[in-house]
Amino acid sequence: MQHGFEEVLAPNLYYDRHFKMDAVKILPGEYYVSTREILMVTVLGSCVGACIRDRTRGIGGINHFMLPDDKRDENERFSRSMRYGDYAMEILINQLIKLGARRSNLEAKVFGGGNVLPGFKNHVVGERNAEFVIEYLTTEGIPVVARDLLGNYPRKVYFFPTSGRVLVKKLRSMHNDTIIERELSYSETLRRAKVEGEVELFS
Repeated sequence: MQHGFEEVLAPNLYYDRHFKMDAVKILPGEYYVSTREILMVTVLGSCVGACIRDRTRGIGGINHFMLPDDKRDENERFSRSMRYGDYAMEILINQLIKLGARRSNLEAKVFGGGNVLPGFKNHVVGERNAEFVIEYLTTEGIPVVARDLLGNYPRKVYFFPTSGRVLVKKLRSMHNDTIIERELSYSETLRRAKVEGEVELFS
C-alpha cells in the first residue's frame, strides 16, 4: 500500500572516521533498523526521533518524523496528524519485529521537539511532536528510558543500537539554516500529502 507520507529506509550509508565504524544518516521522513552494530545519526530540530531497541537481542532502529500541520478543519487535521504519527512509529516497531526483536523487550530513547522553526504558530510544532511520541510509547507499553525533548536548539543524535548507547550534541552555536530548510521542506511535503485509507499493520 502506497501512502503520500511513506517512510523511507535511510539510504545514506557512510564510514564514520571519528567512531571508526559504519554509519547511516537519517533525514526527515526516514528510518533505519539493523541487527548489527552500525552508528545511526540524525539531526533533529522540531522533528522527533525515537531510538528503539530490543534490550536483550541488540536489534535497534531509529526514525525521524514530524506530525503534519495543515490548514484544514481542526478535527480532520488532528485525526490526520495522529494517523501519520502512528504510522511513523509503527513502521519502525514492525521492522524491528521483522528482524527478530520481541515487542516485550523493546525500550525507547526519544529526542528532539525543539523550538527552532520560525513563525510556526507560536512554536507549538516541537511541543506537539514531543507530546505525541511520549504518549504513543506510553500507550504501547514501551518504556522510555531516556529523553531529551523541547528547548530552543537542534540536536545531533548518535545511536549505537546493539548497546543502546546514545550521544546527544546540542547545536547551540551551529548555523542552523540547513536544518530549518530541511524541516520546512518536509513539513510542506506532509501538508500536501494525502492519507488514503487505513494503514495496514501486522503484529
